[in-house]
Order: sequence, then structure tokens, then C-alpha cells
Amino acid sequence: MPSIPYEQLFENSARWAASLTAKDPTYFERLASEQRPDYLYIGCSDSRVPANEIMGVEPGDVFVHRNIANVVVHTDLNVGSVIEYAVSHLNVKHIIVCGHYNCGGVKAAMQPRDLGLLNPWLRNIRDVYRMHETELEAITDENQRYERLIEFNVIEQCMNVIKTAAVQRAYLHHGGPIVHGWVFDLHKGKLIDLNIDFEASLKSVQRLYNLEGEVGSR
Repeated sequence: MPSIPYEQLFENSARWAASLTAKDPTYFERLASEQRPDYLYIGCSDSRVPANEIMGVEPGDVFVHRNIANVVVHTDLNVGSVIEYAVSHLNVKHIIVCGHYNCGGVKAAMQPRDLGLLNPWLRNIRDVYRMHETELEAITDENQRYERLIEFNVIEQCMNVIKTAAVQRAYLHHGGPIVHGWVFDLHKGKLIDLNIDFEASLKSVQRLYNLEGEVGSR
């Protein structure tokens, strides 16, 4: 894709704002008043996968957290704070973990290389590989193995979201949010739902991760 001059970004922003106010003069007044998103989106930082655009929603409709390879680590105060705020204060109804094919972070985790500061972060994805090593190693096509690891990574990060106290507490008292796992296919511009069974997944982790004792009795 062609490079965009830095100065043009402000011109683009002005045209974008003007096009919106031409359709609705009160657009930014309403946008500035408050946010009430129904969705928390946890995705990859990859510049080719913008959350609002692939979901077809407007600013204010989705609360967004992004990092390399859409990883949810319980020692990461950043993602933990986002989940807590989205669930306990914004009262989101859905949490979406969205990976994508051609993910550079997952690709790097598949390679036995020293990547410096990235090592401890990518170790989380290497752990996913280790957990599903038997199935992954049985896939002879390298690209198919790569894509399957991307899917497994999404599934495991969904499980990490489900393990959080904020999600368990909210589900017990309000019946939500529901956690979903998606993959975006860059080649086709298509969102793929991995069909995470949220209630079954929650029950599967309760013996060790049940932080709200009555969740299992709903």
C-alpha cells in the first residue's frame, strides 16, 4: 500500500469529520456525550485488522483493546483493566477475542528464534502450541498448521477471559457478558466465528478458576 504523508492525516481527518457532520450536524455532540458500547473487542495490533471497520460498526459501538497476537495474560494490568472497566462499568454484553490469519505474532512464536523483548510475550503463544502439540504436529501442511494455531490461540485467550473474576461475577449477577472467539480472514475479508460454547467453557474451568462460588448453580 502507498505511504501516506504525515501532513495528509490531518486533512483526511478534517474531511472525515466534515462528511459526518454534513449527514448529521449533531454527530460529534452525541459522540462526546458518553459511550455505551455493547461489545468489548480484544484483537491484534496488526494495522490490517481495524475493529470498527471489520465489524461494520460506528465509533462508540465497540470498546477496543489490541496487542500483539490478541493475547490475554492475567499479569498484564493493561488488558485486565480493560476487561474490568468494560464489564463492571460499561456493562458490555459481549466480549470478542478476534485473531486473524497471517498473524505475524503467531508466526514469530512458531520459530525457534531469540526475539529479545518479545520473548516473554510470545511465550504465551508457544504455550498454546505446547497445549495442542499433538494435533498441530499431525498437520503436515505448514500453512494449515499455522492457521490452526491462530485458531487455538483465540480459543485459549477466550478461556483466559472467562477465568477472570469480572466476567464470572457479571455472569452470575446479570447473565452476561458472553465471550466469543473470531478469526478474520485477510484474504477474503471474512469474519469466522469459532463458535465458542461460553457456558460449557465456563463450567469446564470452574473447579480451579471459579471466583464466584455460585456461578455453577445458575
